[in-house]
Amino acid sequence: MFRKIDDRTYASPQITLAEVAYAKALGIGLIVNNRPEDESDDQTPGPEIEAAAREAGMDYVAIPVTHAGFSMAQVEAMQSALDAAGDKPVLAYCRSGTRSTLLWALAQAKAGINPDEIAAKAAGAGYDIAPIRATVDMLAAQG
Repeated sequence: MFRKIDDRTYASPQITLAEVAYAKALGIGLIVNNRPEDESDDQTPGPEIEAAAREAGMDYVAIPVTHAGFSMAQVEAMQSALDAAGDKPVLAYCRSGTRSTLLWALAQAKAGINPDEIAAKAAGAGYDIAPIRATVDMLAAQG
């Protein structure tokens, strides 16, 4: 269910309260919710995930991303969340895991990570960054 992108980052489709406990068992220290509230009727509300995460001793942050795309504020928020997690593993989720992976990729590029390395790690987890590759290249060049 959780797809490992790199040594400390996982992406996942929508999680449930039971999966918060699974995340804790994996050693996850931060859960990042990339879904807007009320995106679909079948999603577990973010505040419930947050409460369960905090009760389990994990941090939680919401960086909602709609299908309209990504803003620099979202990229910077993701980069800050990843930095704040330190060495603790991070689980980011959305409806399918794609937006979470793409936002991770943009944050990595902004940090100056090689775009080919970013693309390879995302592909290894089953995600394709092609829709944002030009932006990844641009951010990495600026990093």
